[in-house]
Amino acid sequence: MKQAKENIGQEVLIGAWVTNKRSSGKIAFIQLRDGDYYFQGIVLKNEVEPEVFEIAKSLTQETSVMLQGVIQEDTRSKLGYELLVNNIEVIGESHDYPITPKEHGTEFLMDHRHLWLRSSKQHAIMKIRNEIIRATYEFFNTQGFIKIDPPILTGSAPEGTTELFHTEYFDQEAYLSQSGQLYLEAAAMAFGKVFSFGPTFRAEKSKTRRHLIEFWMMEPEMAFMHQDESLEVQEQYVAFLVQSVLDNCDYYLDVLERDKEILKKYTQLPYDRISYDEAIELLNKNGFDDIKWGDDFGSPHETFIAKQSERPVFILNYPKAIKPFYMKEHPDRDDVVLCADMIAPEGYGEIIGGSEREVDYEKLSQQIESFGLSLDDYAWYLDLRKYGSVPHSGFGLGLERAVTWITGTEHIREASPFPRLLNRLYP
Repeated sequence: MKQAKENIGQEVLIGAWVTNKRSSGKIAFIQLRDGDYYFQGIVLKNEVEPEVFEIAKSLTQETSVMLQGVIQEDTRSKLGYELLVNNIEVIGESHDYPITPKEHGTEFLMDHRHLWLRSSKQHAIMKIRNEIIRATYEFFNTQGFIKIDPPILTGSAPEGTTELFHTEYFDQEAYLSQSGQLYLEAAAMAFGKVFSFGPTFRAEKSKTRRHLIEFWMMEPEMAFMHQDESLEVQEQYVAFLVQSVLDNCDYYLDVLERDKEILKKYTQLPYDRISYDEAIELLNKNGFDDIKWGDDFGSPHETFIAKQSERPVFILNYPKAIKPFYMKEHPDRDDVVLCADMIAPEGYGEIIGGSEREVDYEKLSQQIESFGLSLDDYAWYLDLRKYGSVPHSGFGLGLERAVTWITGTEHIREASPFPRLLNRLYP
């Protein structure tokens, strides 16, 4: 039904799956999914062959069919069109489909994820996810970035090895990548502005709604760029994503009952900024006595900070002790680094983390050693500071968390196609 608007009154042939049906003595209403939209097919008993009407009455949930009929307008549906069916061919029958229109628990639906993707809300989330991916490529391509694909098996870790999946690469130790950042820094020294978009892994048995073991991350790295300039790119990118969803996913936002007026606010720039110091002071003044300077923020803290603004907000310059080794020290203080997290509104937490990178060879060497890492393992990374180093910055956006926020989804796992496959290895 993707070209329904251009084919009103025309007879068409459409392949689809049955999601539901109801019938009376003279008319059958069939709810259908064709891969793009959910729509209704109508079968009038007096206008089709008797066997066609009998087929319509006997169709079961998720039976695949080929439908012949005429497209007509239907102002009552979200799509705005329906199909007046004159012939039905059953392609594949379906019996005892486990996900019925009744309510099911989250665990049940996760266990049937391979089928749950067919439901209307999951279908809408994946369509919006796809639009965010498409818009990402458009944004960075038009901004003069080149896409680079870092390795998924790596020999070094950007954020320590405690949350890495360990494996053997012949006679060497290797890990599933938790970020492509270090490799992108090398690429930025060759191409200026680069980005990657691929799977990353965390060996963390988290059960919260904000974490996945495997997720997709978009990471740009930009040469000749300081942190304040990077923040502008970050907010422009996020606003572009939201606007692209508003422009191209109106139907799917309606399916999810997402408030578009709220989303429109997120396209207005600039986003607010607050320092880590100010955030701690704000929390302490408002009754949060469970956090002090030097602690990382938890979900309640991020949610409270985000509520002070109607749009995403940046928290700037965290303590050095709680951030990775590669972040550049603040020029006026030795206890904080030039970094920022973008916190999404509505309680969705951090969607972007980024920083300016340390370019001083000696300082970076000291930081690597202070983190208990091997200088030999990072010799290639240190080389970047020896041969024409320049100020550079970058950030990472977690795709699933961004999708969860933009779609207004309750659980981050709903924003990932198959989020539990790895989790089953770690029950």
